[in-house]
Amino acid sequence: MPSKNLHVRQAAVSALRAWAKGHDYAETLVDRHAHRRQLSSADRGLLQAILFGVLRNRRLLDHWIGKLRDGKLDPETRDVLRVGLCQILLLGIPDHAAVNETVEAGKSAVRGLINAVLRRATTQRQRLLDEVKDLPPAVACSHPDWLFNRWKASFGKKEAIALMQWNNRPADVFFRVNPLAETPQDLPGTPLTGAPGFHHLAGSVPGALIQSGAIYIQDPATRHSVELLAPQPGERVLDACAAPGGKAFLIAAALGGAEGLVCTDSNEKRLPRLQENLERLHAGCAEVSVHDWTKPAPADWHGAFDAILLDVPCSNTGVVRRRVDVRWRLQAPDIGKITQTQRKILENALPCLKPGGRLVYSTCSIEEEENRGVVQGFLTDHPEMELREIREALPFRDETDGAFAALLTRR
Repeated sequence: MPSKNLHVRQAAVSALRAWAKGHDYAETLVDRHAHRRQLSSADRGLLQAILFGVLRNRRLLDHWIGKLRDGKLDPETRDVLRVGLCQILLLGIPDHAAVNETVEAGKSAVRGLINAVLRRATTQRQRLLDEVKDLPPAVACSHPDWLFNRWKASFGKKEAIALMQWNNRPADVFFRVNPLAETPQDLPGTPLTGAPGFHHLAGSVPGALIQSGAIYIQDPATRHSVELLAPQPGERVLDACAAPGGKAFLIAAALGGAEGLVCTDSNEKRLPRLQENLERLHAGCAEVSVHDWTKPAPADWHGAFDAILLDVPCSNTGVVRRRVDVRWRLQAPDIGKITQTQRKILENALPCLKPGGRLVYSTCSIEEEENRGVVQGFLTDHPEMELREIREALPFRDETDGAFAALLTRR
C-alpha cells in the first residue's frame, strides 16, 4: 500500500498536468486532488505547498532543471522534477522523502533519470541557491519577461523586483471584525493601523469565529472601494459584480444590513454562495439577480440607485501573491481586451445611477491602463461625471493586495 506522502507527490504531479492543460485554477486543483486521494489535512497542506511552490517558482525550477539535466524532457517528467526540486531547494523537505517519494511518482521508465537529477540537486544545493542572485530578475523571481518589463516601466526596476519578490511569498491572512455581530472578547491576531476592524492573523484560522459570522477573512485593500462609496442607511446600492460577496458584506455593514442592497453577477452558480455569506454574517438577504454588465441594464434599474460599486473583472495583477498562476495565464494582449470589457461595464451601469449619485470603479489590478486609463477615457466621454477621489494600494509599498478605486459623482 503506497504511503500517504507518496499520494501527495502523485497528486501534485497530476494537478500540474491538469493545470498545464488549462483545466482549472490552482486553488480548485488542490481541493479536487486532495479529495480524490482522501488526503489528511496535513497532507493537503503539503500538496498545496508543493503545487503553489512550483507555480510560484516555475521559471526558476526550469532553470535549475536545465543546469542538472541535458536534453529534452517530456512534460510529465518535467513536472515530476519540478515537484522534487521545489521540495529540495525551496521547501526544505528532508532529502530522503523529497527524493524517494518523488521518484516513485514518476513512470517506471524514467525513474532512474529522476533519481539521478534529484540526487545531483542535493549535492549541488548550495551552489544552485548561491547562483540565483546573479540570474536575470525575471528568472530569479519566476515572472514572464513582459510582465517584469511592464512593471519596470511603471514603477522602476527596484520596485518591480520588490513586487515580484512579494508575489512569491505566501499570502498573509487578514480578517475583518463583523460590526453586525457580537464582537468576541478575545480576538486573535493584531489590529491593523489605519484599517479599523481589520486584523492580521499569524496563527491558525479560527474556524468557529468564521462559522459564527463574528469575523470574515478579507484583505484590507478591499476596504478602499467601499469607503469611497460610503453607503448610507436608507440608500439603494448596487454591487454589480458582487460574488462571492466580500465587498457586498462591507456595503451591508455600512448600511446596517442587506436591505436596500442589490447584488448581481454574470455567473448564476456564484450567487447562492454570496447569499449564504451575507446571511452567515448577520446581514440578512440582499436582492440578488443574474446580469452580465457587458449587456444593457434592465429598464426598471435605470435611475434606481443612489450608489453603484463596479468591482470589475481585471487582470488580477495586484493579487498575484494569492492567485499564484495568474502570471502564467495572463498574456500582454489580454490587458487591452480586458479594458474594453471594463469600459462596457461602466457604460451599461451609468444609466442606473440617480442624478447626484455616486459610482465607484474598482479593480484588483495595478495596471495604469486598466485603472486611470479607463477612468479618464470614461470621463472624457461623459462630462456629466466628475472624478472626486482615487485610492491606490501597491503591494510593495502598502504590504496589502494591490487595488484601485475611483469615486465618480453624477452632476
